Amino acid sequence: MKKNALIVWGGWDGHEPEQVSHIFKGILEEENFNVEVSNSLDSYADPEKLKSLDLIVPHWTMGEIDKKYVLNISDAVMSGVGLAGCHGGMCDSFRNNVDWQFMTGGNWVAHPGNDGVEYMVNIKHSTSPLLEGFSDFKVVSEQYYLHVDPAVEVLATTRFPVVDGPHATNKAVDMPVVWTKRWGQGHVFYNSLGHQANIVAMPEVSLIMRRGFLWAAKEKNSSEGLVASANSNGRVYTGMGDSQ
Repeated sequence: MKKNALIVWGGWDGHEPEQVSHIFKGILEEENFNVEVSNSLDSYADPEKLKSLDLIVPHWTMGEIDKKYVLNISDAVMSGVGLAGCHGGMCDSFRNNVDWQFMTGGNWVAHPGNDGVEYMVNIKHSTSPLLEGFSDFKVVSEQYYLHVDPAVEVLATTRFPVVDGPHATNKAVDMPVVWTKRWGQGHVFYNSLGHQANIVAMPEVSLIMRRGFLWAAKEKNSSEGLVASANSNGRVYTGMGDSQ
C-alpha cells in the first residue's frame, strides 16, 4: 500500500526551496509514496488531514507561522506521523516559534565562514542503523552551528572551529549534523546539510534523506523501525530495526 507524504516549501529563496522540494518528491515517489507538494502554510490548517498522512516534509526557511498550524503539525506527529527535513528548511523555520524548535530538536544560530566552507561530516556509532555503511565525507557548503536538544540521538557530527571567529577561542566541539528524536508516537529526522539543491543532490546527502524519510514514515504505532541499506546504485531497501 502506498504511503502519503506532504511537502511544504517556501520562505527564503536563497535555499532554493522549490528545487529542493522537487528532489524530495522524486525520492519519495521512487519509494512508492503518494506525494502532495504545496507552497502554502495553509496546507497545515486541517488537523485531520495531517493525521491521515505518513510523512510531513517541511522546507520553509524563516518566516512566520500561525501558532495553530504548529499545534496541528505537533498533534499529527504525536499521533505517529513522521516529520523529516533538512538545513534551514526545518531547523531555521519560524524563529519566533519555540514550539517548532522543541519539536524539531534544534535551531540554527550561525554558519561561520558562510557558504563555501570545506568541512568533514563524521559518522557516529549509535543504536540507529540509518547511516549504516556510510563513511566520513567532505562537504563544501555552509557549516551549521545549531542549538540542539540534548534528547536527540546524534548520527553524524562536524568539528568546529574550521574558520576563525569568536567561537574559535573555545575548545573544539562536535556539532550534530544528522539526528533523530521522538515526538509522542512520531519519528523526527533532521539533516543540517542542504544549503541549496546541488548539496541535496549529492549522493551522500540524498541517500541520507531517503533513509530519513523511510525511517520517519515507519508504520504508525509499530515498534518496528526501518533499517535502510544501499546497494551499489544507491537504492535503499528496508528491514527490521529501530532508532531510539
